[in-house]
Amino acid sequence: MSATVTPATDLVLDFADIDAGMLPVVGGKAGNLGVLTRAGLPVPPGLCLTTEAYRLVADTAHLDEIHEELARTAPTDVPALTALAGRARAALLAAPIPAGIAAAVAAGYAQLGDDVPVAVRSSATAEDLPFASFAGQQDTYLNIVGEDAVLDAVRRCWASLWTDRAVVYRATHAIDNRTVRLAVVVQRMVDSAVAGVLFTANPVTGHRRQAVVDASPGLGEAVVSGAVNPDHFVVDTAGGVILDRRLGDKRLAIRSLPGGGTEHVALPAGGDTACVTDAQVLALAALGDRVEAHYGAPQDTEWAIDGDGALWLTQARPVTTLFPLPEHAPPAGADTRAYFCFSVAQGLYRPITPMGMAAFRVVASSAARFFGFGVADPLAGPAVFAPAGQRLFLDVTTAVRSTMGRTLIPKILGVMEARSAAIFLELFEDPRFTVTRRSRLPFVRRVGRTAVKHRVPVRLVRALAKPQRGLAAVDRVGAELESRLTAPERATAAQRLDFVERVLGNEVVPLLPRVMPVAAAGFAALGIADRLLGADAAVGDVQAVLRGIPHNVTTDMDLELWHLAVRLRADDATARLFGTAKVDELAHRYTAGTMPAAAQAGIAEFLARYGHRAVAEIDMGMPRWSDDPRYLLGVLANYLRTDPADGAALTPDRLFAQGAAEAEAMVETLAARAAKRSRLRGRLVRAMLGRARQLAGVRELPKYYMVRIIAACRQQVALVGAELAKEGRLAEADDVFFLDLAETRAALSGTDQRVLVDARRRAYDEELRRRHIPRVLLSDGTEPAAKAAPGSADGALTGTPASAGTVTGTARVILDPVGAHLEPGEILVAPSTDPGWTPLFLTAGGLVMEMGGANSHGAVVAREYGIPAVVGVPDATARITTGQQITVDGAAGTVTLP
Repeated sequence: MSATVTPATDLVLDFADIDAGMLPVVGGKAGNLGVLTRAGLPVPPGLCLTTEAYRLVADTAHLDEIHEELARTAPTDVPALTALAGRARAALLAAPIPAGIAAAVAAGYAQLGDDVPVAVRSSATAEDLPFASFAGQQDTYLNIVGEDAVLDAVRRCWASLWTDRAVVYRATHAIDNRTVRLAVVVQRMVDSAVAGVLFTANPVTGHRRQAVVDASPGLGEAVVSGAVNPDHFVVDTAGGVILDRRLGDKRLAIRSLPGGGTEHVALPAGGDTACVTDAQVLALAALGDRVEAHYGAPQDTEWAIDGDGALWLTQARPVTTLFPLPEHAPPAGADTRAYFCFSVAQGLYRPITPMGMAAFRVVASSAARFFGFGVADPLAGPAVFAPAGQRLFLDVTTAVRSTMGRTLIPKILGVMEARSAAIFLELFEDPRFTVTRRSRLPFVRRVGRTAVKHRVPVRLVRALAKPQRGLAAVDRVGAELESRLTAPERATAAQRLDFVERVLGNEVVPLLPRVMPVAAAGFAALGIADRLLGADAAVGDVQAVLRGIPHNVTTDMDLELWHLAVRLRADDATARLFGTAKVDELAHRYTAGTMPAAAQAGIAEFLARYGHRAVAEIDMGMPRWSDDPRYLLGVLANYLRTDPADGAALTPDRLFAQGAAEAEAMVETLAARAAKRSRLRGRLVRAMLGRARQLAGVRELPKYYMVRIIAACRQQVALVGAELAKEGRLAEADDVFFLDLAETRAALSGTDQRVLVDARRRAYDEELRRRHIPRVLLSDGTEPAAKAAPGSADGALTGTPASAGTVTGTARVILDPVGAHLEPGEILVAPSTDPGWTPLFLTAGGLVMEMGGANSHGAVVAREYGIPAVVGVPDATARITTGQQITVDGAAGTVTLP
């Protein structure tokens, strides 16, 4: 295509002509400058050479072959990526610039003045986005003077779209290079006396309404590039007060040269004098406040103050590193609230899909009503429901400020998530959270009324007195539940959503008082035995009784999967297939029904019983094993590498049986010790420990039943999605899980939700990359943290002892179990786990988790399998690397590195 047929108006736009909807045409940087200009903010005038100009030049550079090679190159193959990046740069630098583009650039430059100095900046269509930070990946050229120099800088900007770091970044973040183009900003230079950067929220602490200013003499490039130690200020934006100042030495300045270009000028040490006045710092904070208010989100800005003292804004982009504030968080200056991340405490690090969050809202509303609290809109959830960053946070401010909450929170979290318990203990010392509710009576009355109403004490005592009766009762709960989880076969889509809301609202919470007292009876029996034994039981003796306990649906599932693997190994055709085929091929063959008969039937039988389970299974949006069996097939392939014919090998079933035998032996040992004091005491200890073994395994059933409910609802929502996709309101049936229940109903009424789903998927994919999730978050954006636990003398990592024993082996760091490979005997290192992870436990030699307490799910299952485990190890997945030989001491709570 010839550039001469492209109108100049399609090639060059003034900042005042650019709005927020023009990102594909002008890129992120120019888009933001246009928005700021139109908002009346002090932006130096300028223009944008649009992406159409880049397209015309790139077409003549013949980049198609490079695009194809990049698409085939693995994100980890950095040498290949950088080689391809170099080829693309060379092609663009060699491509001729059509006369029409050159003329458009010259005309636009002339409008800024006669040979006026300008900054020529790259503006990529994938930079400065709310969900990604591409800052600094493309080039900027400062103090460019003259038409020819501007055109040359434009060419080099185009080529900088293909810098090594930009290409590697795009590959890492799965951004298709074909979708990225480059516009170029040409902006009048500010001959700045002082310049720098301004964050409208504190990027270190996350504190909103705290402006952070870095300043240095000369052009701002010195600060942006890190070439100078700038003056640093922290400002309370709302109060207009400078909270902190640290003066840098400012030994370097970058200044404009007459006629074009810049120079680096050495300065005498300036650490005793600020380069900006307090009034200028406060003016900068106020300007940043205007920028943030306009965008409605914290911004990272660049600014300059010229020789006349005028303040200019030269750039703004979203601050992408801050963890989002919880839903309905109060504004800065209002009452500070505290939020607890419930989903992370449940072993779920990944974001929750919109439909999964919608399900939690309905369940949370049901729980609030269960305890006598009113809920205005069940689909919105109760007042304490406060999602943030697509994770489930709960507002616990009232509990933190109450005597009862301060009693219960550390006790509950101490065994559930020890690091969170430590954070709360420190939060209790914060004067913003002083106790305002001292009486325990209202809490006791409310909980007591609820417990009596639902016969919780009666069920607990009955199960303790007659364990078999308690077990039979929970089985009946399961049978009754199954009968209520089938929607009418010919239901309409709207009726299916009615079914989902009814089941989530009426079935999940009411089953808890029918099942949990039975499990509680088991732990009550354990506590009674512990009290009776007193000094007769050494540390860990009583807990050892819970190894290999029966009636645990999760361990039953894992062992059934292991026995399936043993049967499949005996079938030669299946053993060969699993020994050679990749997981995707196995999944394809199972779905197509072309596996060997033994495998096809065995896997189908297992999925018929457990196919409703999944990794991150409490999220309705996550595919079940029956939807996507790849994880399960990968685990089976892993099991087939362990040979049960090796009598010396502690295969999972042998290990479980051994643990059960050792636990039974411990019961007799402890009963005998107690009997030395009195025969009655010995009988009571034996009876209580026996009841603990019979009933404690029931603790997994409430979650198991909940997941069964979620899976049944997912099935109905999926059918609604299929109908919406057929009608063209969604692109694919599974897109329905990126809507909530109200939005799905709107789609049934005719609303096209495809654009909304696309935006939700992009946001979800970006959140999947977030590695750090706050356990506790305050409404001002800060994350309270516990004081660092003292390390052991030998530098070992410390955590919470979870399962006794010591093992030395090869570490395998796994962030997502789907597709994970774990060799038998390797030590699993994970951020957290839920029941969907536990099939990996059967062949693991040990377990290390970042999250969890002594009674968190991973710790409990590890103890039952006899796997040494340490949980609550800070940053374990970052500090341990796959392939390291590490030693896990589950009794001491330490992980020793080489």
